[in-house]
Amino acid sequence: MKSLLLRQRQFLLYCAIGAGGASLDFGTYSLLVKTGLLHYQAANAAGYAGGTLLSFLLNARFNFRVTDGLGWRLASFFGVALLGWLLSAGLLRLLIGGYAMDKYLAKLAALGVVVLVQYNLNRLLSFRPAR
Repeated sequence: MKSLLLRQRQFLLYCAIGAGGASLDFGTYSLLVKTGLLHYQAANAAGYAGGTLLSFLLNARFNFRVTDGLGWRLASFFGVALLGWLLSAGLLRLLIGGYAMDKYLAKLAALGVVVLVQYNLNRLLSFRPAR
């Protein structure tokens, strides 16, 4: 029971922290797309990188409370993020390029899918307890 409660707390806090990272991601993406500074895929990469770094720092410190092996954990977190970004890029291509969905709605839809995938991978890989 305690493990279930801990996992739910971790997921909820991961989502709250993720909301901050996703807000930075979406804000960066929107600014870069709206101003025409970058193509939507390049803007997606820039926003994603900033949101990922913020999420790692907050999750490591406040959610999973890890201090060991931070270099490896950061590399693992960014590896999971890379998979998430590829999933996000593919979904954007499909939704925007294939279905002509609004660029902003497509980004929000992609974020929803990616959060679920990344939480589970990060819990199992990036923030697993040290052996």
